[in-house]
Amino acid sequence: MLRKKRNGTEVFRITGARLGLDEDVRGRQRRYVISMVIRTLSVVATVLLWNVERHVAVVTLVAGALLPYVAVVIANAGRESAPKLPSHFIPSPARPALEAGNLRNSSDQS
Repeated sequence: MLRKKRNGTEVFRITGARLGLDEDVRGRQRRYVISMVIRTLSVVATVLLWNVERHVAVVTLVAGALLPYVAVVIANAGRESAPKLPSHFIPSPARPALEAGNLRNSSDQS
């Protein structure tokens, strides 16, 4: 998984750990603000289009009414699930166990 830092450098994620809490909250806030900006634009479009194109105005009005609910549900969706290991991860092969008769102490070999 590839992520970008604020300064633009690429960072590769090689662990199965979750994002930090600060990053998670920041992402949820960003999604909420984007949704509210879309809602505001739809309400403004409703006002501007009401006497021009009533059908489009009604669609934007419904979108403006439903977006707050959707935005809150998305923002409160909770933390992400822990990511899985990268797909190119190759586990080490299983080693077969020795049978009981093959075990010897180094002192027995003399």
